[in-house]
Amino acid sequence: MNMAQNLSEREFAACYLKLSPAELEKRIRAAFKLLAPCRLCPRKCGVDRPAGEKGVCGAGEVPEVSSSNLHHGEEPVLSGWRGSGTIFFAHCNLRCVFCQNYPISQLGHGNEAEPQHLAQMMLDLQKDGAHNINFVTPTHMVPWIIEAVAIAREQGLKIPLLYNCGGYESREELRLLDGIIDIYLPDMKYSDPGHSKT
Repeated sequence: MNMAQNLSEREFAACYLKLSPAELEKRIRAAFKLLAPCRLCPRKCGVDRPAGEKGVCGAGEVPEVSSSNLHHGEEPVLSGWRGSGTIFFAHCNLRCVFCQNYPISQLGHGNEAEPQHLAQMMLDLQKDGAHNINFVTPTHMVPWIIEAVAIAREQGLKIPLLYNCGGYESREELRLLDGIIDIYLPDMKYSDPGHSKT
């Protein structure tokens, strides 16, 4: 075992493990309140997602997941030697015309996944050796993610959580994630607001 592996194998207490079940439940309730009218992201499109309405992001009342697997293509410090456990959500609040994942982000290619199913994905990735759980394009799925984390924690989830987003997040949503997410990985898409509107 080399030095990097030795250091990485040290016990790391993921921050969500420090939250009480009552605090997680409080956050779950607060997050679901952001869905009707929907104001999860800065677009604040106002649809009623629990009633089945779809927001600007294209997402509705149930999360959709495009894939769940060990990914070795993230930054080396995140992928390590066993991989980052990615859960790639369908749809996206940014709707970038240049998106390399257009079929997933804008056409919504994915399958429905209730919180219990999301929790099982996390547990399976941990069992497969993932160094972390990497939520890819998670902004529009935060209520279900928090609920799934609470379920998975009760069943033994203990690895760090990575929030791999487009960087277009609401302050309210980020406050709910504080103390749950260990690592934030926002992608900067635009440096000029004018270009983002074209």
